[in-house]
Amino acid sequence: QILAYETGELDTEGTLKLFADLIKTGTAWQLQGSYGRFAKQLIHKGYITPDGEITPDGLTVAQSS
Repeated sequence: QILAYETGELDTEGTLKLFADLIKTGTAWQLQGSYGRFAKQLIHKGYITPDGEITPDGLTVAQSS
């Protein structure tokens, strides 16, 4: 999934699912800095919880794109 993300193949829903998993497992904080920064942005915007769950707002964004 990371390769698909890096090559722009993931849609918004796929990106949220990837980052939710990366946050849930703690991997987002172990990868290069851009992953952690983007994960923090998704949490700050309220799309994913700090525990790695996609929020209703996140689902809305994913469905509208």
